[in-house]
Amino acid sequence: MGVATDNHCFLCGRNGTADPLDTHHAFGGSRRKKSDKYGLTVRLCHNRCHIFGSESAHQNASTRLKIQQWAQEKIMREQSWDTERFIREFGRNYLGME
Repeated sequence: MGVATDNHCFLCGRNGTADPLDTHHAFGGSRRKKSDKYGLTVRLCHNRCHIFGSESAHQNASTRLKIQQWAQEKIMREQSWDTERFIREFGRNYLGME
């Protein structure tokens, strides 16, 4: 897994030429707006890494968890939050889960 950039897939590093890049929210549903607010989004290849691939964020719980863990670490570092504050904002702790 890489770093979040607008130019490359967070998971595989491809540049989106063959498979356009989508924005994936680390936390969806009712927490989607908070993902936007805090920059907890990553770019993913539409077919392979975001929607349809066997290891994609929408098909694979392990991949989804890795993105959520990255996002939790990011927001806790950037906002100087502790785990309790993160849980108040996002409902649960994703770190230490496998």
